[in-house]
Amino acid sequence: MTSTYRAWTLVRRAKGLPGSDLFELRDFDDAPLAEGEVRVRNDWLTVGPAMRVRMSAQTRGYLAPYGLGDPIPGWAVGEVIASRSADFAPGARVLHQFGMRDYGQGPATAFEKLPSSGAPEHYLNAMGSTGFVAYYGLFEIAKAKAGETLFVSAAAGAVGSTAVQIGKAIGLTVIGSAGGSAKGERLKEIGADAVIDYKTPGSLEEKLAAVAPQGIDIYLDNVGGEHLDAALANANPNARFAISGMIGSYNQERASDMMHHLNRIVTQRIHVQGYLPYSDRADLLGGFRERMSAWIANGTVRPWQEVRDGLESVPQAIQDLFTGGFSGKPLIRLNTEGARP
Repeated sequence: MTSTYRAWTLVRRAKGLPGSDLFELRDFDDAPLAEGEVRVRNDWLTVGPAMRVRMSAQTRGYLAPYGLGDPIPGWAVGEVIASRSADFAPGARVLHQFGMRDYGQGPATAFEKLPSSGAPEHYLNAMGSTGFVAYYGLFEIAKAKAGETLFVSAAAGAVGSTAVQIGKAIGLTVIGSAGGSAKGERLKEIGADAVIDYKTPGSLEEKLAAVAPQGIDIYLDNVGGEHLDAALANANPNARFAISGMIGSYNQERASDMMHHLNRIVTQRIHVQGYLPYSDRADLLGGFRERMSAWIANGTVRPWQEVRDGLESVPQAIQDLFTGGFSGKPLIRLNTEGARP
């Protein structure tokens, strides 16, 4: 008897903000479990900014566009329910990229076994690629040192909120940018020394100058555009800019012309570097997780996440991600009980 799984598919290419009409939830037949494969019941999914780039016909990034009508891939954690691999027994908890569906299946090499204790959803947040991006940007790109000033854009987002907490843990003065007073207050609760509300009247350049009169030494960029320009305007000599994303331009056909301070890269000798640590330096993942696990255990880092329930919530979660509707990491909890035969 053939079993099926439900998966979200992209049915047309995105132009501008991705709406729910771009997606369909479809049934797919499972292939027979081949030698060396495992089948997993997904318990937690997540959505992220890079998904928007892959919804276009041609990407400007490092990942191929989604295939129309195909199950959308994505990060997920779940439980092995069937296995033809000696490396995974039923009941094991795993991290993988067969997300946006209720069940995933693939070669054992595509799954990472997780500890049996602790919160598995943290591996989609502070213990996963999200936390690794923040950690790598501060330690490997910026070479952050105690006493320096850090500016974080999208500080109430997944990467940003983790970077704020790491920054405070290593003795930085931390300034975050976020939209709305509620997000700003939460950022102060997790350690931010000052918060800029980019939604209030006034230029970001002037707002940053007001809270960082001595300038900034490190900028962790998740937004690009006006935020990047404000950081350039307020950068100290030899500042380091770690560019992990530019979500501000993902829903535009081309980036808007709002850069006025690019010349300061030269005059201030600013080091600007984009990075993809999960792809390029996976060898550092073990050391990062050991340190992050200790920070979470002692309360230095409190993973900030917002949970939606049910596979059906995926399209709205994607749209809300790009309209500021989330604080912290977007997580989707699947209320699937038991394993299929």
